[in-house]
Amino acid sequence: MSRRVTLALPPWLAHTLRTQRGPVPWNAVVRGALASGPLLVAALVSGRISLGVVAAIAAMLAGINDRPGSRRASVRRLGVPALAGSLGLLIGTYAGDHVGAVALTFVLTGLGLVAGGISAIGPVASGAATQLLVASAIGAGMPLPAPGWQRALAFLVGAGWLLALRLVLPTPGALAGDFRFDGERDAVAGVYDAVADLLDAVGTEHATVRRAALTAALDHAQDALAGPRLRRYASSAAERRLHAQYAAALPLAEAATALAWAGEAVTGRASEGPRRLAAALRGGTHTGPLPAPHRSAPALRALDDALLRAAEAFDQGEGGDLHTRPRTAGDLFRTAFGAGGREYGIRVALCFGASAAFAQAQYHSHWYGQHAHWYWLPATAVFLVKPDLGPLASRVLCRAAGTVLGALLFAGFAAVLPRPEGLIALVAVSGALIPAATRHFAAQTAVVTVLVLALVMVGGEPQASASRIGETLLACAIVLVVGHLPMPGERGGGVRARLAGAGSAAHAYLVHVLSESDDRAARWTLRREAYRTLAEARTAIALAAAELPALARHTEGTDEVAALLERLVDTTTACAVHLDDTGRLTARHTERLTELLDELATRRERVGLRAREIPGLPIAV
Repeated sequence: MSRRVTLALPPWLAHTLRTQRGPVPWNAVVRGALASGPLLVAALVSGRISLGVVAAIAAMLAGINDRPGSRRASVRRLGVPALAGSLGLLIGTYAGDHVGAVALTFVLTGLGLVAGGISAIGPVASGAATQLLVASAIGAGMPLPAPGWQRALAFLVGAGWLLALRLVLPTPGALAGDFRFDGERDAVAGVYDAVADLLDAVGTEHATVRRAALTAALDHAQDALAGPRLRRYASSAAERRLHAQYAAALPLAEAATALAWAGEAVTGRASEGPRRLAAALRGGTHTGPLPAPHRSAPALRALDDALLRAAEAFDQGEGGDLHTRPRTAGDLFRTAFGAGGREYGIRVALCFGASAAFAQAQYHSHWYGQHAHWYWLPATAVFLVKPDLGPLASRVLCRAAGTVLGALLFAGFAAVLPRPEGLIALVAVSGALIPAATRHFAAQTAVVTVLVLALVMVGGEPQASASRIGETLLACAIVLVVGHLPMPGERGGGVRARLAGAGSAAHAYLVHVLSESDDRAARWTLRREAYRTLAEARTAIALAAAELPALARHTEGTDEVAALLERLVDTTTACAVHLDDTGRLTARHTERLTELLDELATRRERVGLRAREIPGLPIAV
């Protein structure tokens, strides 16, 4: 009998080869095609091609941040990084014009330190920090005749053009209702679908994965509905109803989680109601009669009650709490300059500063010819070194492969395309491909490389494929070496900070449930915080585990603690549902809580987490 041999790839290589799956975002493809190309045409007609190149770069960077979601959320996701990029361009331009090579290197290193710490706050802050650093390098090194303020304004115009396209152009779901809220509508419908998927998986080995997918759907809907607004509260009836429909999904999610914790399979009838609600949301139709699940257990009774409340919200819902607590300025400051932010900032500053110093040395000493594009070196380092964007080794390999492929492709295009018409068309095509290429970093890098090299030639410079390959490979080598150097403080601080935040949120949620408070709105807020922070910690842990062993060893054991915290939050949710129904916990609930807390108390010391006392229980978490 032949035995099949399975080759287990090391985590860093498996991550390098992994590709994201999902449908092609055709609406984003259209926006990408209409972004950089028309800006270059307008600049060519007006005779300001250099500013057009800057605007096209800004539109490209905004296109990289263009993700599915609501229009309101896109204002923050695209607008905040654009503002940071224009500021970076302004700082870089004036620093490059008025200070020497050594002082410029220190300025860029300082920016890297601050931007790295800010990146620890969250995805939008990370995007803003990335554009701040990339634009500062471009401003310091890109030879343009326009003054700094005009460059910054052109950058804002380019990013603002893509944002305007995002706000104005309809999407595939716009025909079902008020097109302004198509992203919110699809996100909330995704929550009901995720609840149904979890109910279908109850009692199977897929329940844990489906519960994580429900958390992701809730996070996405919460972000879609909580975008920036001119008024404090929802101003239209359509938006208020969406808020009510989202709020109605929370008790459904709670009941489904309790059923998954119990582990006893339920009938397909239980998931039919949430699926009908999702279809009604997407189609803008009435729900009709919803099938009621059997009421033979506390969690099933909670599911039935939640379905009834959801039906009412769909028929006449007028507003609802999003169950979020805004982060204060103090919270943001502690995140940026705490242990995780400091480690992040030091790592980015060292790599960004080292690449800038090396580039300046090349530029001024002419080691092996002219280096007109020295700013490519630090700009490339930014995309490689940021931990929240992916493991260092994986991004280095993908960046190198994508750059070589993109540069070779562009060399072939440059030999046959007319100038500048053919190059502008190539920029438009590349912009359209960016949203589809985001599923793998190497593919995205190849597309961006073609676009950037085309912009260089449109700006009047010679073909630079060889230079692009050389600068990128050098940046990869510098970041790979500097990123693995010993650093002050304890390594893995970013992961531990995320895990500590998840532990604090789980602690607060458990304390609230055991206090038997009747404030369900507060309970749902705490539950959302617990699951969201756990998801963020899980993402950070997975990325850290995919680093090379020299870095990955610093976060060993954190995945086990995160898994225990998830089981604790699931158990807390099951306790909350049972207390609502009977007013007391069963022996199974209390025994499970005690086991989990005891195991957490044992494991927390191994990863450097502090104990927190749980009132009413003799165990620490």
